[in-house]
Amino acid sequence: MSSKKQAIFISSLVILWYSSNIGVLLLNKFLLSNYGFRFPIFLTMCHMAACAILSYISIVFLKIVPLQTLKSKSQFVKIATLSIVFCGSVVGGNISLRYLAVSFNQAVGATTPFFTALFAYLATLKREAWVTYAALVPVVTGVVIASGGEPSFHFFGFVMCISATAARAFKSVLQGILLSSEGEKLNSMNLLLYMSPIAILVLLPAALIMEPNVVDVTLSLGREHKFMWLLLLVNSVMAYSANLSNFLVTKHTSALTLQVLGNAKGAVAVVISILLFKNPVTVIGIGGYMITVAGVVAYGETKRRFR
Repeated sequence: MSSKKQAIFISSLVILWYSSNIGVLLLNKFLLSNYGFRFPIFLTMCHMAACAILSYISIVFLKIVPLQTLKSKSQFVKIATLSIVFCGSVVGGNISLRYLAVSFNQAVGATTPFFTALFAYLATLKREAWVTYAALVPVVTGVVIASGGEPSFHFFGFVMCISATAARAFKSVLQGILLSSEGEKLNSMNLLLYMSPIAILVLLPAALIMEPNVVDVTLSLGREHKFMWLLLLVNSVMAYSANLSNFLVTKHTSALTLQVLGNAKGAVAVVISILLFKNPVTVIGIGGYMITVAGVVAYGETKRRFR
């Protein structure tokens, strides 16, 4: 009976992880491209505010994980650095959704392992097996093919998507380096708790300067569309839920399981986005995306075998 309950619990976590990740992606696209809410920096700030509040509730009141305190000023500076890089990745990803279809956005995002391997080598000079690097060739090749076959290709959106993907990979490598000592290690929930308020402090002035009419337009949209505030709230809560479920799935399964689920998530998000937003796709674009996903799967497998 306990094993059956465990299976149901893990299945529920996986469903929560899928729905949160795909849901926040599609809602971001809907708000930024189809709803007239063209403020990716402010939207990211809303996400970070939800993460800060809900992380505090989850850790301090619900006690999902023990509260870890900061040990030094140096540790705070490292977390602040991670937070700024994290902001760049999320804002870049949200900006790209204004110009690119979700399907192409996911194809570009699948190249994260390529940038992770590149930054890891540049930062630590630690090499992987040559077979592992060879598996990255189809990852990049697939995106090149998908770019050529993308009907709604937008150069600026593509640059922002690549930049966001690179920043996401850089953040993961930086996190491993900066918080590598046993005394400074934080689990992902506590790290999010400390990173979120710093992100808000960075994003608030950026939104006011780069999106000066954000308050007026948001209030206007709120009066025009009665579900505007509900959409923002649900979107922000989903952003936190994606982080929470990511941590819980890893904790109760494994990092490898999460990687496999992530590969499948991209494909599911692509299919759902095409059905919802009716964005045109080509056989070449689909083929390129499939090559990229195959490369990501091969990269994960070779890295596991040669570790």
